[in-house]
Amino acid sequence: MNSEYKVTLSPITLENADNKARPVLDKALKEVGFIPNMYTFMVNSPALLELYLHGYGLFRKESAFSPAEQEVVFLAISRENACHYCVAAHSMLADKISNVPTDVIYAIRNGENIVDSKLNSLSAFTQIMVKSHGRPGRADVDTFLNAGYSECHILDIILAIAVKTLSNYSNHFFHTPVDDMFKEYRWIARN
Repeated sequence: MNSEYKVTLSPITLENADNKARPVLDKALKEVGFIPNMYTFMVNSPALLELYLHGYGLFRKESAFSPAEQEVVFLAISRENACHYCVAAHSMLADKISNVPTDVIYAIRNGENIVDSKLNSLSAFTQIMVKSHGRPGRADVDTFLNAGYSECHILDIILAIAVKTLSNYSNHFFHTPVDDMFKEYRWIARN
């Protein structure tokens, strides 16, 4: 769901970037291979996009989660935050890059339980972390740990929430249009 207020700042591309935005967009292009619509808006505050790219890269490289589990975390956060852009983008990445089973992707998108009990625990705990603002109940933590995850995984989820909060909230304010490569995975938040 987008914010009622829409930020009126224009997207910034490599063609119209100033000396502060250009290096961040160059970095994004090098890391991702293209400049997603989300980045063209976030770079209105180069520090915002720089922080996002740094945290995103650290989560991808340093977290104890597999690529499929990383997508489950990002999808669960983005769905919980009702970010139409990030749910679409991470659905595509989950499907085409991280080999997340289709039924897992759509269970998260639809707010349903995942048949795989470990991934279900990961998705559920991630959503609880977002809903509780990082204050899950003891039983929630015990369930997560008993599913085979560790306390370090909790810290990795906190990193992912920080990263996705930057992008989800930015997309809410910019009403970011979904890139063509993600359109097959469009998603509309339900109240």
